Amino acid sequence: MSEAPDPRFSLANERTFLAWIRTALALLAASAGLAVVDVPWPTAVVRVLGCVLALCGGVCAVLACVRWRAVEVAIGEGRAAPIARPHLLVAMSAAVGVVALAVVVLVLATG
Repeated sequence: MSEAPDPRFSLANERTFLAWIRTALALLAASAGLAVVDVPWPTAVVRVLGCVLALCGGVCAVLACVRWRAVEVAIGEGRAAPIARPHLLVAMSAAVGVVALAVVVLVLATG
């Protein structure tokens, strides 16, 4: 008879999922903030920056779900958690970094 997995693993996986969701919500809030705050920047630039942040938030939410499910299956089967593939994480980090840099440049240029 196989032993049930330690519930602490599932709870840790759930906390990680919730952290990803919080990050996705923060990215979406930043996107919405750019859309509603009247900044003296070109409208097209604000829209592009907002869209990049919204897309990153959406990708983050989807990755959270996919990763949570993969780890839950591994826990249930008694396997090690699957190794994360960092290419999407690097791309999201780079996109947010570019948006941050663009915002700093726009603030300094119009400030």
